[in-house]
Formats: sequence, C-alpha cells, structure tokens
Amino acid sequence: MTEYETVIGLETHIQLNTTTKIFCGCKADSWEESPNTNICPVCTGLPGVLPVLNAAAVEKGALLAAAMHSEIRLTSFFDRKNYFYPDLPKGYQISQFDLSLGKGGHMDLPMPDGSARKVSIAKLHLEEDAGKTKYEGGRRYVDFNRCGVPLVEMVTGPDLRAADEAAQYLIRLRQLLRWLGISEANMEKGHLRCDANVSIRPVGSTTLNTKTEIKNVNSIEAVRAAINKEVERQIEVVESGGRIEAWTLDWDDAKGKLTMMRSKETEADYRYFREPDLLPLELTEEWREEVLASLPELPLERRARFIKEYDLPEYDADILTNDKPISEYFEAAVKAYGGDPKVVSNWIMNESLRMMNDLGLDADGLVVRPEHLAAVIKLVEAGTINTATGKSLLAKVQETGKAPAEIVAEEGLAQVSDDSALQQVIDKLLADNPDEVASYRGGKEGLFGWFMGQMMRETKGKADPKLSRELLQKALKGEN
Repeated sequence: MTEYETVIGLETHIQLNTTTKIFCGCKADSWEESPNTNICPVCTGLPGVLPVLNAAAVEKGALLAAAMHSEIRLTSFFDRKNYFYPDLPKGYQISQFDLSLGKGGHMDLPMPDGSARKVSIAKLHLEEDAGKTKYEGGRRYVDFNRCGVPLVEMVTGPDLRAADEAAQYLIRLRQLLRWLGISEANMEKGHLRCDANVSIRPVGSTTLNTKTEIKNVNSIEAVRAAINKEVERQIEVVESGGRIEAWTLDWDDAKGKLTMMRSKETEADYRYFREPDLLPLELTEEWREEVLASLPELPLERRARFIKEYDLPEYDADILTNDKPISEYFEAAVKAYGGDPKVVSNWIMNESLRMMNDLGLDADGLVVRPEHLAAVIKLVEAGTINTATGKSLLAKVQETGKAPAEIVAEEGLAQVSDDSALQQVIDKLLADNPDEVASYRGGKEGLFGWFMGQMMRETKGKADPKLSRELLQKALKGEN
C-alpha cells in the first residue's frame, strides 16, 4: 500500500491595525459599523479619485518583513490585480506583484521533538482588502466597509507536512503579530485570514503534485480540520484511480464539509499591471535601518533565552512568552524577587494568569505589579504568611493597590507559628469532636484532611500548615 506525504503551503492575509485605510481616510476597523457606512469615493473606486498611500501601513508591513527575516526592498511597486467579484467595486485590487515590499524570508517553526522546521516565505506584500458578501434569505448582499483595509499578504513555500504543523504556524504567526503590535490577529473578526494549498505525493517523491486551495476558514481549528478532510479526500481519489483537479474549495465549518467553488485561478488570470495612480514606493537606507533597530526581541528568541538563562522547562517558557507583556512581567518579577525563576514562573502561571483571565486584563492592566508579586513570594518563604494567605493577598493588592506588607499588618494576616497557640486550637478541636477522633483512631485516616480544614477555619487560614500538621498528627495519635 502506498504511503503518502502531505505538502501544505499557507496564504495568510493580515489586517494591519492602522487608524485609517491604506489609500483613504476611512476608518480601518469597521467591525461594528452598519454595512456600507465606512466608505468614500476612494475606497469604492468612483471616477476621478486618486489613492494616497498610508505611511503607517508601510511601517507596519516593513516591521513584519524584518521579523520574518525578509529583505525590505528600498524600491517597490503597486500593481492592479484584475478580477470581477461583486464585493470588488473597482473591478481590480491594488496589490503588489513582482517587486513587493518584502523579498524572501522564513520562520523557524518549533517541532514537538525540539527541532525547528524552516518555513520559507515566498511572498510578502501590501495590498488593500475587498468587501464582504453575505447570503441571507436567498439573496446576496454586499458590504463595502472592508474595501481598502490595509493588508499584508504572506505566502509560505510548500514546507509544511501536516495539518498540525499548519495550525502551529498560525499560532506562532498570531503570537508574532500581537507581539509586534501591528495586528490584533483575531481570526473571528477577519484580522487574520488563511487559505491553505494542499497536495499529496508518495513518500520519497520530490515532485509537487496538483494542489487544491481551501478558502473560508476562520479559526485555527478549522484550518486543521479542513486540511485533514482534504488530505483524506485526495488519498481516496488517487487510490481509486482518479486524478486531483486544481479546484478552489469552500470549507463549511458547521458541517465539517468541503465543497468545490470553482477552478483555481493562476497569476495570469489576474492580468497584473503597474498601478498608474501610485508612484513607486521609495524608501531610504536610513529609514530601513530605523525599522530594523526598532525590532524587539522576538517571541521564539525570548522563549529560547528563558529556557537557557532561567533554566525553565519548555512548557513554562511557552506560556510566559505567549504574550509580550506577560514575558516582561515575569522578568521584572524575577529581578525583584532575586531567587529561583521557576518559583516566580509557578506563581505567575497559577495565580497571575488566573487573575488576568478572571478580570479580562493583560499583564499591563494588573494593579499587582511585579514587585508586589515578588514581595508576596518573599512573605510566604519567610514564614510570615502561608501559601493560602499569599494567594488571597494578591487579590487584596489588586483590589486596594496597597503594598502586601501593609495589608498583612492592617488585617493581621501574619501566620500563626506559635506551638502553644496552635496546640490550644487542636486541644479544643479534639474535645469538641470526640466521634471523629474515635473514627480516625479506628482506622479512618482520611479524616485527617477534615481536621486540617477545621484548624484552618478556626485560625482563619493563618495557621502554619507544616507545624499544624505535625502537632495534629501527634494529638490524634495520643502522643501529646
């Protein structure tokens, strides 16, 4: 039986988070606007108008190019991509073809075995978005609000080998876009859209077979499911003696089904030619150097550094570099704490991230600053408070903005570590619950957790857990 290899290339359209559209002054983000209210003569292509290039779109596109190890061309051109869809009012899209802003590039995609797959970038260019078509009640409606929204189209080489790898690429790309601050990268809102080119070939073959293109996938999980479904279909066709046709396929997420839309277009079908209403995009060497200098440490680089410098497990490093503010929060907390970075990592992953999720905040929005977290950890380690109190103390800092030590002093939260004080609580607890004591001594040792709970209730959570456990065990065994 023939064993097949999957070959995947992804085309992503990335909405840049500029204030205005790429060639006019209309708002770039019109997600909540009523249909056809965020338009003007320029983005709808009325006669006599001229586009004006948005400099912010160029800057953000160049920053992405730099992050993808792409060469930023000093001279690039805009072109007209001609096609006729109802949601394209001009009958063409302003894009870049043979001489685009970015040239080449790659992403080093981490693999489960610890290696990295180099995913090449075949195209990286600026363009404007088209409108949106909606089917409702047997009719087709067109909303032009998205016309002219600035996009970067980025196309990978055929370097991905499984649906899971395609999903991982999109996860890392989304992370990068948010890290750079150039796109919200929300697939549900169309900030990041993906088409997948899929083909199969016998394992060991180097020939690229006929590919199909999957469109209308609006989540990473949908990309994974659609690719897997198409691979299954192509194998069935080939195994039954059929031939793969170059079709564009539509993915129905609700039904988990692919349907054929049309035969796949080629570049020749679009009849590209230079955009006559825009001058060449001329950049200076000094400008390019400024862009490269502004490039921050990238998430995969920071992940590798966290593993090496802080001796963190890969899991921790992944979580802490998933978001740039969290990674910066971690490093500031480590510096303020001065101890084992793994301890800080545990507190952030177990407490800080939960708090952020509950409150709908990012790390920058927390009242609990890194120095507050470090102070709480130190109070726990010094035995001033126990871990449970430390966790609740973080919530009190978030509510009041006061320093942890100040709250401990005001509310009397210091841990009870005095033997005689704890022994008094234990003696009273055993005297008040003779039946439970008898059951424990009769073999029901699971009751120990109940006794510890009662101790914490009586001391309002301030009892030293370790000392309490030792004294309680002795008392229950009759050793006191």
